[in-house]
Amino acid sequence: MSNHDVEVLAIGAGPANLALAVALEELAPASLADRTLLLEQGDQVAWQRGMLLPWSQSQVSFLKDLVTLRNPRSKFSFVNYLHETGRLEDFINLGTFTPYRSEISDYQRWVAESLDHVKVRYGSRVTSLHPRRDGGGAVDGWVAHLADGTTVTGRQLVVGAGRDANIPAVFQGIGADRVIHSTEYMDRIAARPRTPGQRVVVIGGAQSAAEMYHSVQQDLPGCEPTLVMRSIGFNHYETSKFTNELFYSGFVDEFFQAEPEARARILQEMHRTNYAGLTPPMLEQLYRQVYLDRMRGRDRQSIRVMTQVTAARDTGEELVLTLANQLTGAEEEISCDVVLLGTGFRSEQPAVIQGLADALGLKSVEVGRDYRLDIGEQPTATVHLQGVNEATHGIADSLLSILARRSEEIARSLIRHAAPGTDADADADPAEPAAPGRNREPVVAGRH
Repeated sequence: MSNHDVEVLAIGAGPANLALAVALEELAPASLADRTLLLEQGDQVAWQRGMLLPWSQSQVSFLKDLVTLRNPRSKFSFVNYLHETGRLEDFINLGTFTPYRSEISDYQRWVAESLDHVKVRYGSRVTSLHPRRDGGGAVDGWVAHLADGTTVTGRQLVVGAGRDANIPAVFQGIGADRVIHSTEYMDRIAARPRTPGQRVVVIGGAQSAAEMYHSVQQDLPGCEPTLVMRSIGFNHYETSKFTNELFYSGFVDEFFQAEPEARARILQEMHRTNYAGLTPPMLEQLYRQVYLDRMRGRDRQSIRVMTQVTAARDTGEELVLTLANQLTGAEEEISCDVVLLGTGFRSEQPAVIQGLADALGLKSVEVGRDYRLDIGEQPTATVHLQGVNEATHGIADSLLSILARRSEEIARSLIRHAAPGTDADADADPAEPAAPGRNREPVVAGRH
């Protein structure tokens, strides 16, 4: 397949676009769902691929899956996945709301394999993405060039590929064999030799850094780990049930309609609910490990707080890091064999979206309430952005919490903007339930 044309072209087959695929299966006419394609660069669906640690758990309830908060009767629910795979009773007996991360990943892969109309194409890395214009210069579609030489075009585009990894400036330009971001941890650490005594430095003070610090001691037996963080120490996430209501899908309306100053204040106050924190079990486990090492007189672990890496150089034999103590102002150099970055993701728009904005001549990236990019004209083509709208849609925008409802909003927008010929069986109002067998659900207003 060297050239392929679709109605809806979605970049990425992560949870955001998979939830959208389910919404289109259940809400859209088959003629539109059949002409929807998800491009996934991996060889299969995998959630948080780099951090699928065997013991790690999701931090949200299994009920916040791809569909349940929109349609609890859907065949694509996590509960039905457990039923279909013969593990429902085991999960009930486990007595938890938070499945293992690998279990959520397997659920999402199962959903992708269970789609009847929407298609997923694997091994499809997008190398460039740009607008297509008609004879009058108006945008009438989008063109994606893939690494294998394939060109895919679509009239409606959905970008759900996630944010770009944050690589601090001091580590940019250092060989990939020396610096591993958390998004690549599993594969890259597995490729390292198991030589005892490897010196490992983990950078960061949140969940991904803590998980790598804990995991690397099993993955590289006998290693010498050091963790460096700028903060005063590990803290757990803010988990008040009152603040958790701000992760309700219904709160998106309130946040979007708020004044910019109020939005900024809410995001600042909500920072500890999602960033710069650990889950209480992870925090407890880490501290117990540190306590046991001290009790046994071992100094195998080292956690350096209020410390920043100000320089890094590769000598060819090792990495040499310059550390600045923010309490005393003192600097020192330490040597290591590999650095693990638990530094999260860049806050600005991903390169693929910024590239689109530049090609469209946009001064800024602005989306409406339906997540549709404002491209400054009345186009026959549309772009919807998923997971990058925290500033306008709230702190839950990049999380699982609102996926089911957001996918409905985007699906209905895609239906409204569908090209003639893709709505052959959509005589009814798309907000109304479909005839039996199509599994279409009506809109249900309000919080859940």
